[in-house]
This record gives sequence, C-alpha cells and structure tokens, in this order.
Amino acid sequence: MAVPSGPESVTWQEVFGHPEAYPEQADGIETAIATARDDGFTVVEGACGTGKTMLALTAGIELVRDPDSDYDRVVVLTSVKQQLRQFEADLRTINENLPDEWKPVSGLTLVGKADVCPYSRERCGGIDESTVYDRCDGLRDRTRGLVGDGGRTSAEALAKDAREQQTGLLDTGSSAAGPSYLETAGDPTPYPKSMPEYEDVEYCPFYANFLADLPEDGDPVEAVPFEFDDVGHITPDDLVSLAAGAGSCPHSVMGALLPHIEVVVGNYYHAFDPTTVGTFTGPLVDDSTFVICDEAHMLEPRVRDLVSVGVGDRTLRDAESEYTRVIQPVEFDDAGKSTADADLVRGELQEADVTLRELKETRDFIRDLREELDRRVTAYLDTEYVGWRADVTELDDEEIPLRDPEEPGVDELTEWAEENGYDEGTWVRAEATGSAVARILDSVEEEDKRRAAPAAGRALATWAYADHERYFREIDLERTWDEMEPAESWRRAYNAHLSVHNCVPGEAIAERLADFGGGVLMSATLEPLDVFRRVTGLDSLVDDGRPVAERTYGLGFPEENRASFAVDVPKFTHSNRGAPGEENETRLAHADAAVEVCRRSAGNVLVGMPNYAEAEWMAGILDERVDRPVLLDESSDDGATEDLKSDFFGGEAKVLVTSLRGTLTEGVDYSGDRLSAAVVCGVPLINTSSPRTRAVMTAYDREFGDGFETALTVPAVRKARQALGRVIRGWDEVGVRVLVDARYARDSWNGVREYFPEEEREEFRPVSPDMLGFALDQFWSGVE
Repeated sequence: MAVPSGPESVTWQEVFGHPEAYPEQADGIETAIATARDDGFTVVEGACGTGKTMLALTAGIELVRDPDSDYDRVVVLTSVKQQLRQFEADLRTINENLPDEWKPVSGLTLVGKADVCPYSRERCGGIDESTVYDRCDGLRDRTRGLVGDGGRTSAEALAKDAREQQTGLLDTGSSAAGPSYLETAGDPTPYPKSMPEYEDVEYCPFYANFLADLPEDGDPVEAVPFEFDDVGHITPDDLVSLAAGAGSCPHSVMGALLPHIEVVVGNYYHAFDPTTVGTFTGPLVDDSTFVICDEAHMLEPRVRDLVSVGVGDRTLRDAESEYTRVIQPVEFDDAGKSTADADLVRGELQEADVTLRELKETRDFIRDLREELDRRVTAYLDTEYVGWRADVTELDDEEIPLRDPEEPGVDELTEWAEENGYDEGTWVRAEATGSAVARILDSVEEEDKRRAAPAAGRALATWAYADHERYFREIDLERTWDEMEPAESWRRAYNAHLSVHNCVPGEAIAERLADFGGGVLMSATLEPLDVFRRVTGLDSLVDDGRPVAERTYGLGFPEENRASFAVDVPKFTHSNRGAPGEENETRLAHADAAVEVCRRSAGNVLVGMPNYAEAEWMAGILDERVDRPVLLDESSDDGATEDLKSDFFGGEAKVLVTSLRGTLTEGVDYSGDRLSAAVVCGVPLINTSSPRTRAVMTAYDREFGDGFETALTVPAVRKARQALGRVIRGWDEVGVRVLVDARYARDSWNGVREYFPEEEREEFRPVSPDMLGFALDQFWSGVE
C-alpha cells in the first residue's frame, strides 16, 4: 500500500463513523473482522436502516489500516446507484470522524469511460456516449503510434502542441463567441474543444499527457497529476476535475490509482465480468482485497447475466464483412491483381498462426449460420404470428429454444452444424481467427470502430465449450428498429441473438469470491440463508476450508411504530385472477385491500404488483376509488424514474403503483415521512412459460433438488420483502406493511411464510379482509 495507515494499532471503534454502534452493528463488525482474518466471508441479512453499509466499511477499513493484516484495500460491489451513494456518504462520515493523527481513508468510485472522458461529457471532439469506446480505442492507438518506437514525435510534444493550439485560438480572437478551451466538471482543461491533429493524424491530448508522465520503469501511479493521499474519497467529478484540469486522461488515471486506493466503490461487473476484470480491474481481484457484495440478493441473477454469452445477427453480419475485407487482398494478389495490403495480411496471419483457409472456413460458417438463423426465425414467426410480414411493428420480444428446456441435451444448432460439416473445431477456431481479423483491420483501416469478429469469435467458441446441462442455448429476439432492412423482413424489427445462458452461476460466483481474501455479503433480504449459500456457491468455499459466518438482524426500531399484516384473500395467481381486465373475486379482494390501506393512511403509499401489466390495472382501480393522486411507474429509463420519484416525494400525499420486479421497490431511500405504507399484492414469480426460466428450473432441480423453490419462489419472496423494507428505516419512522395474498397469511402447499425470517414471520399477523380496515384504524389512532 502506498497510503500510510496511521498508528501502529487499530481498533474498529476508531474507524466507526458514529459515536456508538448499534449492538447488531458491533456484533457484525467483529464477526466480519474475525472471519476475514481466517480468509472467510460473513453473510449478513440486516433490515433496512440497521447500518449495514457502515458495518461493512468499518470492518474492511480496520483490516486495511491494521499493520498486522494482509489486506490492502476494500472493494465495494453494488448493483444499485442509490447504495453506491450511501457508501460514498458513509466513507465521508468515517473520514470526518477519524482520529486527528490519521490520514483520511482514500476512496474512488469506478464508472465507465463515458462518465469521465472530457470529450464525451461535453459531447465534443466527435465523441458522445454512443461513440466513446470506439473513438477512445482508435485515438489511443493512434496516439501510441505517433509516440512509440519509430514514432514521429513524443508524447510530451503532442500534449504541448495541443496546448499551443488552444493558445493560438485565443490569440486569434476566435474566442469571441465563447471560450475555445474545453471545460468540464466545472473547471477548464488546457486543450481545445476540437480534437487536435499531428500531421493529419488525430490524437487524444489527455492520453498523450498521461503517456508523457508515465515512467518507463516504475509504477503507473507516478503519472497521477495530483496528490491523492489526503483528499479522502474521489468521486467521478472529482477525478475529472483533478485529472483533466491538469491535462491528463481521467480514465487512465483511474486505472493507475486502483492498486493504491483503500476503498474502491464499483459495480458487480467490475469483479464478475470477465472482460472488465481482464482489461481494467484485475489488480483489485486478489487475496489482499476485502470484498463487500452489497444487495447480495441480486448477486445470483446479476452474475448469471454477466457470465452468459451471446452474439447478435448484426454482429455476425459485420464479422462476415470483416473477414471478407481481410481475405480479398490476398485473393486479388493471388489472381494477379496486386494490392498493397496483401503482404501485410500474410505477415499478420503468419504471426498469429492462422491460415487463410481457416479464415475462409470461419467466414463461410458465419454466412451459413446467418442463413440458418434466418430460416429458424422466419419459421417461428410464421407459426406464432400469422401474417406478421404485414406489420412487423406488432412483434414482441421472443425466445426460440434450441432444445427442450426440461431435457438437457445437444442443441439443434450444434446438430445442424455437424450435419453441414462444421465440427467443434470450427466453432472454437472462430475466436483465434476473429482476433487475427481485428488486428489486421486495425493496421490497415483508420476508422474508430470496435471490430465485430472478436466478439463473434468468443461467443461461437463458448457455444462449443459450454456443457449442455448447466447451459441453455436459444435464439433471443430483441425488439429494435432498422430502417435499412426491407419492410417485410424480421430483421427490420428484431436483432436475433444466439445466446448461451449460464443457468447455474454459483460456480462462477464461488470461483471469483475465492480470488478475494475475504469479505461481507449483505442485504436486507437474504433469508433463507441455506438457500443463498447453495445458489451462490458459498458452500463450496466451506468445502475448500474457507469459513462462512451467518448473521441475521431484524428491525431493532420500536415495534409500536409499525403494523404488519398478511391479508388472507385468494391467491393472486394467473389462474385465479385471469387477465387484467377481468372482474372476479380474486381481483376484487386485492383491489379492496389496497384501497383500504390508501384511504386509511395519511401519507404516501407504495403499491407493488407482480408485473407492470398488473400495476397498470391496479393504478386504474385506485384512481377511481381513492381520493388522492395515483402515479403509475412504467418500465422506462432512469430519467423518467427519477422524475417520478420527485413527483411522489413532493407535495400532497400520493399513491405510487409499480412492479415488484422494477427499480422503485429496492435500493430507493424512502426515509423520513416519504412513505407511510407499503402494499404487496401477490407473489412476484417470474413467468414460468419462458423457455429460459424452465431451463433454469431444470438445472436447479438437478443441482439443488428443488428448482421451483430455489430459482423462483425464494427470489420472488425477496422482491416482496424489499418493497416492505422501504417503510421503516429509522427510530422515529412510523408506517404500515401489508402483504395481500393467502400464501403470505397461512401455511399451504404453495405458501411462502416459511421463507421469511422467523422474527419477521411472527410480526406479519394474518388478518381477514373484513378486519383489515379496523386493524389499520386501530394502529393509526394509537400512533397519532
């Protein structure tokens, strides 16, 4: 570690950011420290508002600052932006209350290039969010080409030249319409808004400046243009201001800082996405890192997505074109039509140990694969959407399974390939040939574009490598729009993906966790912990001698401030409720219960439904029957969601209706008087008709013995509990939590009460629908 740790001995009480810890926090901190010293992990379920963030940070920082510990850093992983901000806030609190003789704990929030690239942030230099990765790669390559061995200039000269271009613009008076230099994060940079050039070659001056400061033999941190030991936590805006203001590349500076920062806050993909770890965050993934997995109930589905692989039809199309552009110069040369690039291609192929014949075979395979994909998609749509060519705008996202989801076996596309002369070697070689194609094109073409051939090659190789029991292969049809395709073509409305889904990600999770020294996995909803341990692979770590400690902390706030009910009404299952427009006993009972809570609660009410379609139905009912504004959350972008939250929190009391599988029922801070009641209608199970879901259930059946319970029921109950956790988050907060469905109220063959922690299960008193209003009035009159 480059950052001094302060005194020779450290106690967690000195790190803890408040005068005193809750008893549960103290127990959790001491458990996490002791377990991590034995290279183990602590699993913590703690109710919302119980201080899990401070608990985990305190334990990790104590270990990092302890001179007798082997830990150098804490890495925080979370899937929710709200929680990321909470870690930043708690780290600031810790630093504000450290002993005077201590240096502040250094921290850094990781974000993508689009958030830190000065040009992308200000949408200039031909760069924005959609082009930043391609442009950045190209600009960096050209910058290195200008200053590398045999280059035409030096990095110092490039940065100096860019500064002089900006100065020259100012001297000419061209700044009359505004400053010519690029400003971002509230500060000016030394360079112009336009991308500078050296002898007609574009380059990035920020990256050139970073290269100029980079030592030939030494730690890249020496290129960081500011002192970071004493600044505490560095937010993305701080990083941009400090780095870009000094003329250096913020993203490169971020990478140089990583091994030297004590607390790094990031996303799950910073540790579990193979590409990100391989290219950027690798230095964080080792046994000197104490890892904190926040919102760990999402660990399994998030990692399942990250370790699944797919390739789109459009990527395959572009890859085929790239192969052709590499093959043609050699074919023309062999035919006596000499081309300047033929010798370069031959040299690159020889160096990569790839033959021209292998390139041609891969190209032919990709072409034939796209034709087979077209045949299968067309046949599926002809069956499911008769007359679909007349109006492709009516098509929905779809899945086309390539085997029976409930019968593991070789998929139909692999069988097709074998029948057409493409064996496993053809799939596997696509990875090597794709990399070779990209290197050649990068040498002969100057456009800033990520090549499709490597991505296609990796996906095709994975298709061959992955087994057929834990992985499920299908064609995913994703709704898009491409005006360049014929009006009657499915490609106008869809991008079809060849997908290899990892149904059982526990092994991948365990393998990655094993790379860390120890840590904490925490959430407000992890119970049942035995299921959590199985599906995340933690049990396999125990088998390997890594201890796993468990702690469950319920709501420690005054019980008299909350009322919790489980309303015994008909189960809100698809067979009971019918379509959203139907009128029946089940729908009426659930609507009546939600109406009772809304009418009898003075403040804001959150109503969670199993999906967005049911949320729309409930919002319509409440709008007719409740005398207050009713807001409907629909599947939308972050901006619309933030606007909806602001509307809900401001002004008079309202009702917000949303999907329990959406973004407003977990990770959102409803503290204070922002929420007086939460209503959950039904158990938000995933649609079991999806082929992918059936494949996951089958794989979990084989792995854990009960696929429906472990893959569907337990995650659904966690979603419901997350919504309930929005209500009570502090000592003085008052509110009502209501579960509406017989499965919550009583034990039955498909009841879910057993999946709640014992203390919480006892708190949710079963109540008949006719007594709900009385119970609500009794509670509210007692706390007014």
